[in-house]
Amino acid sequence: MKNATIQILLPLLTFILLFVSTQQATAQVEEPPIREGERVATNLNDNYRAGIGFDVLVSNFGLGLGGEYRRVLGSQTEGYAVLRFNNLRDVTEQTFTDIFFGQQIVPNKFQRAFSFPVMLGFRQRLFGDVVQDDYRFFISAGAGPVAAFSFPYFDDRNDNGYREQFQNYFEPVNDIFTGWSEGEWHWGAAGEIKFGMDVGRNFASVTSIEFGYFFNYYPNGIQMMMPKQPDLREGPGRIEERFQFDEDGELLLEPFFDAQRWFGTPQITLTFGRLW
Repeated sequence: MKNATIQILLPLLTFILLFVSTQQATAQVEEPPIREGERVATNLNDNYRAGIGFDVLVSNFGLGLGGEYRRVLGSQTEGYAVLRFNNLRDVTEQTFTDIFFGQQIVPNKFQRAFSFPVMLGFRQRLFGDVVQDDYRFFISAGAGPVAAFSFPYFDDRNDNGYREQFQNYFEPVNDIFTGWSEGEWHWGAAGEIKFGMDVGRNFASVTSIEFGYFFNYYPNGIQMMMPKQPDLREGPGRIEERFQFDEDGELLLEPFFDAQRWFGTPQITLTFGRLW
């Protein structure tokens, strides 16, 4: 009986001793207070004064290219000057491919156009006291003049503003290198606002990605889509059978698309360059 009692009490006493020892050891260990480190963003103007970059742009207008010059204005502020080359188009355009010849056709298109904006702007870093230097968020905005060059999308042989596609009279689409001699220049204003991020702890190597909105405004407008369309007779039948002609056999037309003044699009910009 005595041996049985000892066998029961011994494990219990062992557990109690281990528990008391653990509590005493824990009580003797004091955790140091947590120290909050001060976050200080690297001052850009401590080591750099200027830089250059190469831009690749993607938007609803297509692909664009550009070059920019940056000037450090403050600890977290930069100014920039940029020259770019962009495609310009009506965002409602739809492209179709001829299944026999592979030629791409844009219905109702009247002119092609390219724009050349020159803008001055600034960049301001955001969240510098919170986010590490590896990812430098910023907001930027710029504005300036823009020149656009437009030229005919098709060979308008009779200069009536409409592309005839009859069997006995057909006006072909110009290729990208045709029609430049009939082009004209347009002048307007351009602007952009963007939110982006510089990537990498090495400030000297510029790698940026930006998301924003880009716009062009031309006071006199650019006629991107056909200004006229056929005046159709009412009734059944194919469209070609409903065309109306005057006494001289000329196709009767009525107003269609107006000249476009405002061109705007979301835009993604990738920039690669250097600061010194």
